[in-house]
Amino acid sequence: MPQYLLGICQPDGGTPDPEVLADIAARLEAVTDEMKAKGVWVFSGGLRPAAAAKVVRASGGDVLCTDGPFAEGKEHLGGFTVVTAPGPEAATEWARRISEITTLPVEVREFQ
Repeated sequence: MPQYLLGICQPDGGTPDPEVLADIAARLEAVTDEMKAKGVWVFSGGLRPAAAAKVVRASGGDVLCTDGPFAEGKEHLGGFTVVTAPGPEAATEWARRISEITTLPVEVREFQ
């Protein structure tokens, strides 16, 4: 069965108040528990801010390492969940539920 990456697109900048985050975290945990119970959950995690990223680039025998994200922008990948689903519609349904909880866009991409 195909696996899908559900990538949460998070805006750069500050974070919501702790009370707001606590509610979001509790609701996401409930959806994750449901995914686990249904056997579709593979892995999930949140990511540190994009500014904490490093980019490693090899070219012509040299390797360059730079601080910061590969692409500068107003949004970045803030976290993700990997699910197993019979098709893109099922994966998109899980993404819809995550988006409703977080109020953030969720990109759905199938693994090759």
